[in-house]
Amino acid sequence: MRSSGEYKVALTINNEERRITVSSSESLLNMIRTKFGLTGAKPGCLNGDCGACTVMVDQDPIKSCMMLAVEAEGKCITTIEGLSHDPIQEAFIDHFAFQCGYCTPGFIMNIRAMLLNHPDADPCIIKEWLGSNICRCTGYKEIEEAVKSVLGNSVG
Repeated sequence: MRSSGEYKVALTINNEERRITVSSSESLLNMIRTKFGLTGAKPGCLNGDCGACTVMVDQDPIKSCMMLAVEAEGKCITTIEGLSHDPIQEAFIDHFAFQCGYCTPGFIMNIRAMLLNHPDADPCIIKEWLGSNICRCTGYKEIEEAVKSVLGNSVG
């Protein structure tokens, strides 16, 4: 529904059905952070390059700074807050696959989606999927080790 540049949107976020009014120009990232208080998705570059804002939309990784909130109508959104105690989070801890942590939620969301789509990913697929996120603090070796440690495990 439209009323002076605002739209009513019905969506599911972290398995909870929600209805919210958003402006026509509001990003999914802004909606998630300001309207729902889910601050795990981080504003980084705000142009789709860094991946710090990655969430899953219908199980696909999406850079939420690049998607309008109105496009979330009828979609299932999963944020890092919706993955509590996920094996990928545990693997990141076990393999010290983070430093400052700013980019970590985006990496975890992207890798979660990769594992849903490629549960037996080979090193080429892992490298391809990791390429959509940037970490400025550490190398990717620990992140790759964390990913490899959960391959073949049930993450669905």
